Amino acid sequence: MDRNSGHKSASQVLYPPLDPFDQRMLAVGEGHELYVEQSGNPEGEPVVVLHGGPGGGCSPAMRRYFDPEHYRIILFDQRGCGRSRPYASVEDNTTWHLIRDIEKIRETLMIDTWCVFGGSWGATLSLLYAQTHPDCVRHLALRGVFLMTQSELDWFYGGGAGKFWPEAWARFTDPIPEDEHDDFIAAYARRLFTGNQVEEVKYARAWSVWENGLASMASNGMGGEPPGQYARAFARLENHYFQHLGWIEEGQILRDLGKIARIPGDIVQGRFDMICPPAKAWELARGWAASELHMIPHAGHALSEPGITAKLVQVMDQRARG
Repeated sequence: MDRNSGHKSASQVLYPPLDPFDQRMLAVGEGHELYVEQSGNPEGEPVVVLHGGPGGGCSPAMRRYFDPEHYRIILFDQRGCGRSRPYASVEDNTTWHLIRDIEKIRETLMIDTWCVFGGSWGATLSLLYAQTHPDCVRHLALRGVFLMTQSELDWFYGGGAGKFWPEAWARFTDPIPEDEHDDFIAAYARRLFTGNQVEEVKYARAWSVWENGLASMASNGMGGEPPGQYARAFARLENHYFQHLGWIEEGQILRDLGKIARIPGDIVQGRFDMICPPAKAWELARGWAASELHMIPHAGHALSEPGITAKLVQVMDQRARG
């Protein structure tokens, strides 16, 4: 039966829940330990999943996008989030530390080459990893493209998206005094790194609710309030990375597309993605001949959007079938 036929919910399209056959904590240096797990077929085609955020962590649902008979599914929590330790830490936590960590996981698991599957910030990291280690990547599956450019941050934290969601934008901006409204990333940074956890959690929730509220077309601007410590890790890590523009040069990913010219890729993008608008996905596909852009007509940003879920499962199934 075609898993992607008809109009199914995300849960109907996904493969059934499965448990990992391997779970471990991996020391990667500078005092950081990463949670790493494997599920599916131990002898199967390896695929590593790069979660979003930064700071989002992986979830059991992420195992379900892949045929467990074909794929060896590797999930891990990036530095500072999920089950990795130290929690919510931004010390020695940069894009280049994470790329080094991905290589450490690949080498530890004795994998030659693998598929890389990532969405949002995970798409950013996937592209940068592939451009750094092109010989280790056999396929890229990307969702909700984010290229860590100033224009993207200005859109989401400078009022662009707020023009569509003024009530949600007000909930994000009201806690900040008006004389700091010229730079909300910097304003929130002053409140997310005070050392006062109560204050940090308060502002972290406001930061997280703004993003959550725009992730799905079904959310209608209303983001559920996340648990305090999750929000603190998520907001601190995102803010830390955005303050530093991901430690990459402006336009670097598009500039360096030649490094991944031979790697096949699928780009799955929601037409109504308010967090990462489709323009960057289109630019990426236009400059990367080996890729195919799948624009999903009635979808926002979230991995769980039904159309995005169905297309990602279909992309990985087609690869499995050869």
